[in-house]
Amino acid sequence: MPENLLSPIMPMPADDKLRLPPERCWRIIATAFCFAVFGLGGLVVLCLVFPLLRLLVWRRELRQELARDIVCFSFRLFCKLMTSVGVISYEVRGLEKLQRRGMLIVANHPSLIDVVMLISLLKQPDCVVKAAAWRNPFMLGPVSLCGFIRNQDGPQLIDDCIASVRRGSNLVIFPEGTRTRIEALLKRQINPLQRGVANIAVRGHLPLTPVVITVTEPMLPKQLPWYHAPKRRPHFVLTVHDDIDSLVSADTAPTLMARVLTERLSDFFTRELQNLP
Repeated sequence: MPENLLSPIMPMPADDKLRLPPERCWRIIATAFCFAVFGLGGLVVLCLVFPLLRLLVWRRELRQELARDIVCFSFRLFCKLMTSVGVISYEVRGLEKLQRRGMLIVANHPSLIDVVMLISLLKQPDCVVKAAAWRNPFMLGPVSLCGFIRNQDGPQLIDDCIASVRRGSNLVIFPEGTRTRIEALLKRQINPLQRGVANIAVRGHLPLTPVVITVTEPMLPKQLPWYHAPKRRPHFVLTVHDDIDSLVSADTAPTLMARVLTERLSDFFTRELQNLP
């Protein structure tokens, strides 16, 4: 197994913890700074920008579009901040494929900042937000103003997702359901995929736009704290692939088609990750 993948997660001897290289110490400080800026920026948007938007723009559809544009622009600034202070570097391959409307985008999920980088690249992004955010007084305003989709059980969630894409929104879904576990990252694999996104694609007759996200060093993965900085600056690559047709067979039951499509997606992501140099 490559040493550069193992080293960031192996426990350090006590003496090593006291003499971290200056560049690594700086990235820990810079990461804390970026998180602080993200939190303060979120408060400014929540307490100042969104109330002004609600007050000045009366038409709901326009207000929702402007709110999403603000979120997208804010995320783009945050990505530039992370690169400028040396926390990460990243590149996007196939960016032109994201310059459309009405996409159902599926991506693997190796890091906490995947969603930030991905949404910063999109026009009119949409996403599924967990139900707890709708009960959080700090989150209720932004998620409702942006018109994001509430995560809930039952067919209503699938209908809401299909309707979002057909309205021209670019819906981002991580079919793993959570960030990839360290054990899978080291083997260039993913978590088992959930069938939700396949059900949306099959029942809505929607193509899938896959984005494969890779990173040279584990950065903000599921099982490590934010201050566990890797030895070297992580480099992210977001590769946008050609659309995947959701139609398996017109004579096949939707539930079976969703299962087959989920297996195809799992094979696709695993193959792309395994074929990395």
